Amino acid sequence: MSEWDDYRFALALQRSGSVRGAAQILGVNHATVSRRLAGLNERLGAPAFVRLDGVYKPTSLGGSLVAAALRMEDAVYAAEREAMGREQGMSGVLTLSLPDVLARHLLMEDIGRFQETYPAIKLTLQTSHGFADLDRREADLVVRITNEPPDHLVGRRLFKYARCGYAAPDYIETHASKSLRWLGWPDDSECPDWVRGSPYPEVPVGLRIEDPLVRHAAALAGQGLIFEACLLADPEEGLIRLPGARPEPDRDIWVLTHPDLKDTPRVSTLMRHLADAIIRKRDLIEGRAG
Repeated sequence: MSEWDDYRFALALQRSGSVRGAAQILGVNHATVSRRLAGLNERLGAPAFVRLDGVYKPTSLGGSLVAAALRMEDAVYAAEREAMGREQGMSGVLTLSLPDVLARHLLMEDIGRFQETYPAIKLTLQTSHGFADLDRREADLVVRITNEPPDHLVGRRLFKYARCGYAAPDYIETHASKSLRWLGWPDDSECPDWVRGSPYPEVPVGLRIEDPLVRHAAALAGQGLIFEACLLADPEEGLIRLPGARPEPDRDIWVLTHPDLKDTPRVSTLMRHLADAIIRKRDLIEGRAG
């Protein structure tokens, strides 16, 4: 094989497992992927992929191609990071990844001030709970809540955020004790630790909601008790802390980047800006402002 496109198509097919998925990754139609796969097999004289139970799997030959494609991709990303790491001006593109809750309810004004101060920086926000892959340039820096960040990233561990129990003001008064319910997560057990340690350990988990902002909205609507971040609930007039509930430290807040980018001025400046903004709001984040 002599064409880089062959490697790209092989890698996309391996990652997606389907012609349609590979087409979405590459931004082409599925017929193009089918033609490339047929042409690839013809040039190799043997199939690079076989379809098993509806999923495309690389053969031993295809596996070698995918491994080579990964090495080539890693080299491209490393070259891009090295080039960005050498840039010294306060202009250019920059991608920040952070959870939706932090973007909406904690840092949006601070991000806006950064943009006003440095208008030549073209900042993109990615809101996700998953860890963006900084090796593959999915983002240039991240704000994440975790106790186990990737070992090779660099940055600052700030402090732990706190969670506490809340409810709409009239929820407990209008419900008999036997009809109270917690709002939980889909993977919660029947009686998770945070329920056992609450002022209402006998109340079962009722409605389970994956999205934290939807769960927050359900609590505001009087759908149940909620155990959530103080930074989200304490400023909310429609929620009050449960009687006897106390804030509990949870996981650490980190501001991180790739080692290749740590000395890039626009990266390091935004990291300091975000860290300072979070530190200024420490009382709210740790539950002392409620």
